[in-house]
Amino acid sequence: MSQPSGGRAPGTRIYSWSCPTVMSPGEKLDPIPDSFILQPPVFHPVVPYVTTIFGGLHAGKMVVLQGVVPLDAHSRFQVDFQCGCSLCPRPDIAFHFNPRFHTTKPHVICNTLHGGRWQREARWPHLALRRGSSFLILFLFVNEEVKVSVNGQHFLHFRYRLPLSHVDTLGIFGDILVEAVGFLNINPFVEGSREYPAGHPFLLMSPRLEVPCSHALPQGLSPGQVIIVRGLVLQEPKHFTVSLRDQAAHAPVTLRASFADRTLAWISRWGQKKLISAPFLFYPQRFFEVLLLFQEGGLKLALNGQGLGATSMNQQALEQLRELRISGSVQLYCVHS
Repeated sequence: MSQPSGGRAPGTRIYSWSCPTVMSPGEKLDPIPDSFILQPPVFHPVVPYVTTIFGGLHAGKMVVLQGVVPLDAHSRFQVDFQCGCSLCPRPDIAFHFNPRFHTTKPHVICNTLHGGRWQREARWPHLALRRGSSFLILFLFVNEEVKVSVNGQHFLHFRYRLPLSHVDTLGIFGDILVEAVGFLNINPFVEGSREYPAGHPFLLMSPRLEVPCSHALPQGLSPGQVIIVRGLVLQEPKHFTVSLRDQAAHAPVTLRASFADRTLAWISRWGQKKLISAPFLFYPQRFFEVLLLFQEGGLKLALNGQGLGATSMNQQALEQLRELRISGSVQLYCVHS
């Protein structure tokens, strides 16, 4: 248990701050593992759009597609997860996702292109996409299949016919307006999870995400609740802070990244610091994702899909938290609790 120096006033709560290991003075951080690096989201790409998937696809990776079906859409669009990006010969397509609107009953065709030949197609009716409506499609890649949700509801699963490790390119074609494409990781807090994390759209530079940003927590926090913060570090960063405050504006939970000494630390309400020994992920012009999972007895931290540690905090204190506040040298793309 930690105490503020010089004693504490009667009735003051004590919080225990812990992490996997604590850095010793002068210790250098290891180079960033590939698994910690997230690909930046892309906003308003021009279709047809083809891009490299950084690090390729692997089990546990997700691709989020956010956009609008044009009101005058008469045909179809497709999302292809390709093995390469050559034009001739045409690359293999491990997973071809093809919504069609040219009939009175919109549906999806899925297939695989191998050696220039299409294999047996699979058809899914009752597509929950309509002309003139916005959508959020989430592709979740697990060990043996890809799972697809549309607007937060599971829609289909498709078993791989080509090795997932061969996929390194995303292609989007057809009658579609794309607002954002995001590349994320599966929920790191559920070991062996095959379920979708909650899908939250990128908010496209909404004015209400200007930094510093304040996000209300009217009901406090409860076990199982996850706070999600996604954004991009600015060109010349100084600091980045995520804090949780109670009604008295005290901040018993603060996560702070310092760019001067490239450290990440928990800061207690009394200013005590506990360094987190992990690769420093907050680099200029690099995308990041912070997840805070609240559970009985405290909360867990994950950065870019990797669990890094936890803090101890009693349930009563969690329930009294009423505000999430974010400040520093970042552009925010998503804040959700």
